[in-house]
Amino acid sequence: MKREDFKRLFDEQFDHLRNFLYYRCGDAELATDIVQDVFLKLWEKQLDKRPEELVGLLYKMAKDALVSKYRHSQTEQSFRARPPDDSSSQTPEEAVSYEELKTNYEKALRRMPEKQREVFLMSRNDELKYHEIAQRLELSIKAVEKRMKHALQFLREALAVQ
Repeated sequence: MKREDFKRLFDEQFDHLRNFLYYRCGDAELATDIVQDVFLKLWEKQLDKRPEELVGLLYKMAKDALVSKYRHSQTEQSFRARPPDDSSSQTPEEAVSYEELKTNYEKALRRMPEKQREVFLMSRNDELKYHEIAQRLELSIKAVEKRMKHALQFLREALAVQ
């Protein structure tokens, strides 16, 4: 999509989309944030369609994002409402063991081949799906799967030895 087309779509649909979400959640700031995120995601996808064809997709993405935020907040609230679990506090030995594992993990990541590490971190840290990684790195999905398989195998072996 051309920059001008995207700008026109943004200008025409931003307020409508924000109102659509505001009526559902009652939070103007949240609605604005979600709409901005949705437009950003749409721009990143660089779909080859006319702006008029993307309006429905925008509403679907916005509605899905709102549902996702709602579910996340529900999970967060239920977690906060739980009483603290004193039995899960770490002993000093467990804390040392954890720090040791963390150090070994970081060392293994540094030793991992760059192509595998890149795919692994995009998947784990950036929470991207394989097809998104493939798109960004201009690879096939199979290549991403293979690199991830090798990265996990590398980590398994590196952490088992230490």
